[in-house]
Amino acid sequence: MIEAAEEAGLDGLGLTDHCIVADDAFGRRASYDLVETYERRREVIDAARKETDLRLYDAAEVSFVASETELIRDFLRTADFDYTIGSIHFAGTYDYTSDAPYADADEATRRSVVKRYYDAVVALVDAELFDILGHLDLPERLETLRGHSRPVDYKRVAASLARSRTVPELNAGRVNRSLGRPHPDPSMLSVFAAHDVGFVLGTDSHRPAELIERVPELRAVADDASIEVVEIDDVLA
Repeated sequence: MIEAAEEAGLDGLGLTDHCIVADDAFGRRASYDLVETYERRREVIDAARKETDLRLYDAAEVSFVASETELIRDFLRTADFDYTIGSIHFAGTYDYTSDAPYADADEATRRSVVKRYYDAVVALVDAELFDILGHLDLPERLETLRGHSRPVDYKRVAASLARSRTVPELNAGRVNRSLGRPHPDPSMLSVFAAHDVGFVLGTDSHRPAELIERVPELRAVADDASIEVVEIDDVLA
């Protein structure tokens, strides 16, 4: 990934493995072990810093569960990452990583599921745990839930961000896949501009080739949308 960042012309790289602090009904905690391994990963990052001119950030993408806010806060205080991305992958009984639960749901139910997602996003921002808010309209990735986000949802998130230290991410995780655009929906970016909310840029890359492919796409969207781009060092200042 470091070599890919160098090839893409970046001057820094955030290494943001998924981190699931609290158990959940979907078994994701058992699939991600950064809670136990972050110190060993930190040693690897420290060694890699000696081999590159990139600024390497020891970071994490942490799933937020409102009922476990204090558990997450305590872990983040102990782990002391360079920065953290907070994200919603599930809320209550709803999983936002799979279409399967909603394949037979009617439109009213799908809208209710999506509204619950934005309730969780606002709670995440209001908790003031994280530096960055990740992929803020994640349900748009799912064919079953796509199109059920409403302007009022984006307005709620923008208003919460306007009173928070947390900065949202312009996320390129699906620009070259079925969604075909970044998060959040570019047509909604003016809502955030109206609240003077800027964005950090994030490729959401899990493989080196994805990073190389997504960096120019992300820059193009940022330029076309004329959004305020916030540098990571400004987030951490």
